[in-house]
Amino acid sequence: MDWPIAFRGLRHKGMTDAQDLWFDTAVSKLSDPQNQRVWSVIVSLFGDLAQQKGASINGQTLTQIITPMGIKPEAIRVALHRLRKDGWIDSTRSGRASVHFLTESGRSQSAAVTPRIYAREIAPPTEWHLAIAEDGQSAMLDGLLEQADYVSVNRCTALGLGKATSLARDLLVVHNPDLAVPEWLQRRLFPEDLRVTCSDLDVTLAELNSARCGLAIDEQLSAAQIATLRTLIVHRWRRVVLRHPDLPLSLHPDDWRGEPCRRRVAELLEALPRPTLAANGDLAGTAD
Repeated sequence: MDWPIAFRGLRHKGMTDAQDLWFDTAVSKLSDPQNQRVWSVIVSLFGDLAQQKGASINGQTLTQIITPMGIKPEAIRVALHRLRKDGWIDSTRSGRASVHFLTESGRSQSAAVTPRIYAREIAPPTEWHLAIAEDGQSAMLDGLLEQADYVSVNRCTALGLGKATSLARDLLVVHNPDLAVPEWLQRRLFPEDLRVTCSDLDVTLAELNSARCGLAIDEQLSAAQIATLRTLIVHRWRRVVLRHPDLPLSLHPDDWRGEPCRRRVAELLEALPRPTLAANGDLAGTAD
């Protein structure tokens, strides 16, 4: 749906009409049916809305937030079962309702990536190195690539941030932040699918923000609608920003839209304040 056409003339209609159309169009634009794994959406939702110890979301509220994305209740139940099995989420009963919450491990993993997801700006690292394995000995890189500060370049080469660790003692380490960076290396680190995903999200967020400002309907959205939009924004951004560590600017290709997209994510999340949760897992309005 084209944003300008969709909203043409809505200034003369009721606010509810404008609100509903903006929300429905935003959800449609932000949803990604081809790659929308329900369990991953739920991880994004809990990481944004219920990361604190003691926070929980009941089944009815979870369904209310997720079903506007085109996800059926049956798929939510299957995803919750998988997340419980994987140790991400636990559930209990409160009367006749099920209440779900992050496990200690789930909270820890969510907290570890929270700064990268929500930062409006980052200080790009300036120090990096290449770790090169002997030809045919790619297994020598396995230990390094399990570390958060390393990313694969090819089967025998990994790029690391900062100083080389002791795990690199049997590798050839080239440590020089002034090393010339060819275009092929930039595109290897930021492959086309990642660049396209980021660019598409940046365009969508710009359109969403423009339409939002033009209609001034932020305060008319319900807590559930805000939670739906926040979940989709965070989910789409997680798939970009957590693909690999934040890398020095010299390694970014010219068409990388990561930093503008990061600012748009922060602006929209600030414009859509996080709803608060009641003790029984219901949405209890919006935070200040």
